[in-house]
Amino acid sequence: MVLDSISASQLPAIASQIIEFAANSRIFFFYGDMGAGKTTLIKVLCESLGTAEPVTSPTFSIVNEYEGATERIYHFDFYRLKNETEALDMGYEEYFYSGAYCFIEWPEKIPNLLPDHYISIKIKVKDDDLREINIEKI
Repeated sequence: MVLDSISASQLPAIASQIIEFAANSRIFFFYGDMGAGKTTLIKVLCESLGTAEPVTSPTFSIVNEYEGATERIYHFDFYRLKNETEALDMGYEEYFYSGAYCFIEWPEKIPNLLPDHYISIKIKVKDDDLREINIEKI
């Protein structure tokens, strides 16, 4: 599924489409250049799942935890990881296989730890306001 976003006002509708497309999938990997809008989209996804808490990038903490309306949500940012051992040390498996929603930025930092099935979300900047969002079930 490919969606185009020309403004932030479209993101709630896009988030709803992504959640509906994912069905029972709970692991989401976000790919895109720095500043492409990964964290912004994750914030709207969390809001669509009922989070009332402020959603911020876990760049330094590596993982943030939120309470959705009915489920727990984990938001990861692996950008600062030096190697996969750091993900192992933090117990990534407990999060990934918990059944909770897991939104993961920079999954390319842990290529050997990726689960077999997940939702891939690739965000491509087309111009200042236009983003192409490619969503795929893996």
